[in-house]
Amino acid sequence: MNPNRRLILLGLAAAAGALPSAAAALGPPSHRPRPAPFTDIPYASWSEAEPGYLLYPGDEIEVATPSAPELTRTVKVGPDGRVSLPLIGQVMAADRSIDELQATLAAAYATQLVRPVVEVSLKNAGPLKVFVGGEVGTPGAYDMPGDIDALQAVIMAGGFKPTARTKKVVVIRRGPGGRPLSRTVDLNDMARGGRRGDPVPLRRFDIVFVPRTSIAEVGVFVQSIRDALPISFSYNFGGAYVN
Repeated sequence: MNPNRRLILLGLAAAAGALPSAAAALGPPSHRPRPAPFTDIPYASWSEAEPGYLLYPGDEIEVATPSAPELTRTVKVGPDGRVSLPLIGQVMAADRSIDELQATLAAAYATQLVRPVVEVSLKNAGPLKVFVGGEVGTPGAYDMPGDIDALQAVIMAGGFKPTARTKKVVVIRRGPGGRPLSRTVDLNDMARGGRRGDPVPLRRFDIVFVPRTSIAEVGVFVQSIRDALPISFSYNFGGAYVN
């Protein structure tokens, strides 16, 4: 099985240091449960196309109703992914494009307005986060300070550990339909001050994973991200969504 397509069904915390104590609690090897089997991750082909913008908690949007200007509001997408609007109440906005949200709101206002025309515009984007994990100083979620690449994200996360495989850094991007796009990049020369390499410009919610011994470790980090997000933000692994 291609190690670039394996999903390790273990927690990131266990991989980071809880394994010795957990192993002791399980008892002798003969009495320990078998680990969960690896699952293939059918990555889609990498594309340089700019992904469509999806709303996320912290984004500020204007919802204009030309036929009823008194209902126009500037609202922020809440931590639960919803916005609160007059007459229709709470509406899920996160993980939707501007066009999708406009259609949803127009349908909701159709029961309240004679001409339910809704215009949604993004006023201010919330923090653009990327996730950095594996053999770096401080793994975690980081706000993008602007346009950054994979190497700059690693530097933000404390740089490479001595055990890092700098020639096999994995970048994962959420593609159309939640399908993950994956590519492996060589940051070894650039990490040493050279010019060779392809650091890959990052986009919102990209994952940068620095493996130690196998690219298969990326599955541990992907699995852990679902618990770090305030809303259900899915990756579609071969038709099965990981929320």
